Amino acid sequence: MLRWLLFFLAGTSLIARAQSRFYVAPSGKDSNPGTVALPLATLAKALEKVKTASRNSVEICLRKGTYYLSETVRINPEVIQDKTLTISNFQNEKVTLSGGRNVKLNWQKTGLNVWTTRVDGLSFEQLFLNGKKQILARYPNYDATARVFNGTAADALSESRISGWKSPEGGFIHALHQGEWGDFHYRITGKSDGKLQMEGGWQNNRPSPLHAKERFVENIFEELDAPGEWFLDQKTHLLSLIPPAGVNVATATVEVSQLNKLVALTGTSGKPLRQVTIRGIRFVQTERTFMEPYEPLLRSDWMLFRGAAVFLENTENCRIEDCEFAELGGNALMMSRYNRKSIIEGCHFHEIGASAISFVGDSSAVRSPAFRYEQFVPYAQLDLKPGPKNDQYPVECVAENNLIHRIGRIEKQSAGVQIAMASGIVVRHNTIYEVPRAGINIGDGTWGGHLLEFNDVFDTVLETGDHGAFNSWGRDRYWHPNRKTMDSLVAIHPELILLDAQKTTIIRNNRFRCDHGWDIDLDDGSSNYHIYNNVLLNGGLKFREGFNRIAENNILINNSFHPHVWFKNSGDIFRKNIVMRPYFPIGITDWGNEIDYNFFPDQAALLKAQKDGTDLHSAFGDPVFVQPEKGNYQARANSPALKTGFQNIPMNQFGVLKPALRAIARAPKLPVLLDHRFEKSVQALTWLGASIRNVQGLGDRSAYGLPDENGIIVENIPKGSLLENSGLKTGDVIRTAGQEDAPNIGRLVAIQTQVNWTGHLDVTVIRNQQIVKLSLPLK
Repeated sequence: MLRWLLFFLAGTSLIARAQSRFYVAPSGKDSNPGTVALPLATLAKALEKVKTASRNSVEICLRKGTYYLSETVRINPEVIQDKTLTISNFQNEKVTLSGGRNVKLNWQKTGLNVWTTRVDGLSFEQLFLNGKKQILARYPNYDATARVFNGTAADALSESRISGWKSPEGGFIHALHQGEWGDFHYRITGKSDGKLQMEGGWQNNRPSPLHAKERFVENIFEELDAPGEWFLDQKTHLLSLIPPAGVNVATATVEVSQLNKLVALTGTSGKPLRQVTIRGIRFVQTERTFMEPYEPLLRSDWMLFRGAAVFLENTENCRIEDCEFAELGGNALMMSRYNRKSIIEGCHFHEIGASAISFVGDSSAVRSPAFRYEQFVPYAQLDLKPGPKNDQYPVECVAENNLIHRIGRIEKQSAGVQIAMASGIVVRHNTIYEVPRAGINIGDGTWGGHLLEFNDVFDTVLETGDHGAFNSWGRDRYWHPNRKTMDSLVAIHPELILLDAQKTTIIRNNRFRCDHGWDIDLDDGSSNYHIYNNVLLNGGLKFREGFNRIAENNILINNSFHPHVWFKNSGDIFRKNIVMRPYFPIGITDWGNEIDYNFFPDQAALLKAQKDGTDLHSAFGDPVFVQPEKGNYQARANSPALKTGFQNIPMNQFGVLKPALRAIARAPKLPVLLDHRFEKSVQALTWLGASIRNVQGLGDRSAYGLPDENGIIVENIPKGSLLENSGLKTGDVIRTAGQEDAPNIGRLVAIQTQVNWTGHLDVTVIRNQQIVKLSLPLK
């Protein structure tokens, strides 16, 4: 019998070594050989068999079902032994890797609507009933329509509210940055003399007080008061829940988050992990990460938790493709430090706590790094060698053909695609929308060479401010927080400018829309960019400081060019673009190398530019778009815009191309052209929630005591509208906006469009024949 058993074990071992494919199923056993008939139970066991397999190319096939991971799956060179490895779902079956745990609970009704159960040994911040995420008890209550954090309140931390909390330790405080530049998070550690003790606030690299209004608290027992809310008492291990309508807690499937990292693909600096592909897997239910240790990303506004549901470090030619990432508490996918030619393609990211895709190098690769906006390294102490110091950063990695939406659900300093301390990153054919800040963000100028093309990015900067659908910073070695110091430094040492931003970053053939900022925002010294063939649907294009930027052959719908505080001899170029508003320069005394051959909406806008010494060869008129109501902004053959040198670009190649993702992806809302036709046709409108109409005739002039027949009459301001508490009153007549005359609704909306990034609009109104100045909120 013993001899037969040894023979059997030896035989099965030989079979395993000869196998090129191992099968895993929830119903399997790890004592099985991993065949389709006798599958394994865990991915970890399958990886053990890969290590001893004799084939050079090995595949792990996961059968349908949910795999609850007890620990992070770690794939490294020791595991695959220089083999090519593919982990995939078998024949397109639905396979889920969960960072949660399926728990069986004994619920008891302990209140009118409250059910309670013990959860000994468990700590978690995400709870799912029948697969649907529930709401951690909070104030104010969850509001799906609220702009920020799904509901905020100025009194969330008031003395009266805190006094009602018996034991708030373990609760959380969430708030926007005072300047709306991201967010802060704190854990409540106690309460003494009516004051809260707390830890946290390290999630933002621009310290400030909490926003006075945009704040909320959660996981406090006294705030458990709405269906779907729950509270976990870490001291007593009691879980309390008010079930949502229609859910029977006795029979409901209950899952709780446990891990914050599901799969880690990691090599070493001497031996990268190569040629691993993960395909067709759903990644779900990781734990929230906003209280994990963070690190600054140089002088950008970002602090970062260096972790994600799928984490790659020291990899080459690895692929994550056709996967789904959903209901994750932190980052979804990160390529950290050394990665070369690894790819994320054809994936769907949604309901993500922080960022979807991140390419983030290590600050050890940066020469003379500084880590806060106000910090700098004096010239005498600068490392003056160009480029990186080591190879600990991503190069030539790709994010392509992905659908990304509803990310940053809790962490607002996040992005659909984040790039920092990297080089040659390709971001192509992605559709990105419903994000709290930028859709695509480049955090610094190190080391350039990125290619962003054919992306469709919209519904951006929904919860923050002063940002763009695409945003970048360039606070590199030459940059200094004091502009006067920086001016003198670059004048004496122009060789500093491209020490970090060595290669040109190209942004081409994209469609961007931002209703609360700029469509493209090159901020704080962003340098060495070539931006062409893009359609900007609302927010326009901004260049702040920086050097060597070219913007040409772009279409700026309903907006214009925003040059801010340029350097002397910046080398900037803005040519052959179509704009629909005058330029909006701030602090410009030098206009770069070339601002010319552009196309303006009217003669007044052109003359304004020429008065500033630009656009000698530019023209004005109707661009005669082919079909703007359908999103086709190509100029017809008779368009005068073509005479400036503008060339038509394709209008049907934006965003994700993968058929399954394209079928479910939204498209941006197309704007109504705010041109002379709009001004003539629109007589009444609901604007910021209020009913307004144009002044019409002598009757209105007499009734409202106006000097002429220009202006916009406010007819009704409903309760709950954005303008309810703005100071504007029914019967007011708006006469100017943003220091421009506003003779009609069309002009008012056009002015508003180009100042949305500020969050307010300064107006003057006539009220009872008196001039009143107001600042109206835009969000």
